[in-house]
Amino acid sequence: AVMWRAVAAAAASAPARALCRAPPPPPRRWAVSVAVSPAAGLADERVETRVAGLGPGQPVTLRAVAADERGCLFQSCAHYRADSRGELHLGTDASHGGDYTGVEPMGLFWSLAPAGMERPYQRLVPRSTGTPMKVEVLVHQGHSLPGAIPGPVVAKAEVERWFTAPGVRRIRLKEGGVRGSLFLPPGDGPFPGVIDMYGDEGGLIEFRSSLLATRGFAALSLPYFDFEDLPKVMKEFKLEYFEEAARFLRRHPKVKGPGVGVIGTGKGAELALSMITFLPEVVAAVCISGCSSNTVADLHYGEMTLPGLRFDINKVSVSDAGVFDTFEALDDPRNPANSPCTIPIEKAEGHFLLVVGEGDRMWKSSLYAELVIGRLRQHGKENFELLSYPGAGHRIDPPSTPFCQVAMDRVLGVPVLGGGESKAHAHAQEHSWGKIQEFLHLHLG
Repeated sequence: AVMWRAVAAAAASAPARALCRAPPPPPRRWAVSVAVSPAAGLADERVETRVAGLGPGQPVTLRAVAADERGCLFQSCAHYRADSRGELHLGTDASHGGDYTGVEPMGLFWSLAPAGMERPYQRLVPRSTGTPMKVEVLVHQGHSLPGAIPGPVVAKAEVERWFTAPGVRRIRLKEGGVRGSLFLPPGDGPFPGVIDMYGDEGGLIEFRSSLLATRGFAALSLPYFDFEDLPKVMKEFKLEYFEEAARFLRRHPKVKGPGVGVIGTGKGAELALSMITFLPEVVAAVCISGCSSNTVADLHYGEMTLPGLRFDINKVSVSDAGVFDTFEALDDPRNPANSPCTIPIEKAEGHFLLVVGEGDRMWKSSLYAELVIGRLRQHGKENFELLSYPGAGHRIDPPSTPFCQVAMDRVLGVPVLGGGESKAHAHAQEHSWGKIQEFLHLHLG
């Protein structure tokens, strides 16, 4: 007790400032701020990100952090230096390191990837279109490497990325055998009608449909297996299911005639080729990374059957990291023995837009697009456009959808290489989205 009284007495006699030294003042005169505008906007639109209040040339790390509906955390980072006025504008200033380099206004968004503590190879894809994806943008002192603990936060802002505009209606469908969701733009219409399908992940994926409705299309998000009472697995398909969906959409009072369009990715693109070939209701098809032949599951239509090209599991290679590469695994559609699987696209009266990433490692979508074009030209047809993107991977989604070079396959439960390089893929997504809308408007009115 005597000792503690002595310490207290000494402390009392010491100058107060010696015990409670204030930290040195920051080297700037005003607070750092970051502004992201619009703070709430559509997920396929660019935002402007500006930082002010830094010292001239001050190094900072910008980070974006988001969580999906299950609470899985995604993040990205990039290194910048303030200009002579202590400001930064991501629309004109280049990143010098981190997850991307160069002038990339949306780089923080498309480079979002699972945080270090999360399971790798997950996609940041919205499961619900009615709530926004919230992204926090943080400004940290100094340059910190991806995965490292960043410096102190000096400013932050939150931005909401919406997949549905106000007034867009979502109607869940149980119409005859057809399942899915119909998204209708605000207003009386009528609107051009589009059926939207994804690939072998199955289930109902709505975010592209809701964005299409936001852009003025009546969009039907159409699942075809592993949803409600639809088949659980891709064993065989009946084109009559897709015909029923096309007829439902064409007859809808909000939909313009005389025909409808279809947009599909992967297996969905290949089904889109079959729909425009056999169904007179379908007059325009956007095929993203599709095959020129029917694959895996036999496709029946009345008395006709297109057998499915098979995957040879022995041709799948696995990297040291356990990533599966399926690039060589699909049987060659050029082999005469596989000609019964070929979709006879020359019968189609409508128009094709083929979208491929030249870095696709899921399968040979560039080759398959060439086969489609060759077959059409062989029959004297020029009813196609091709968008071919160097460096882009398999799944080319609406703009700023985070790039995912390797994704966990929902069916196989293993990581599969989709290919591509993040910056080239992001640019392909932005460019193709505008071209897809132009194509659909041109051929659907």
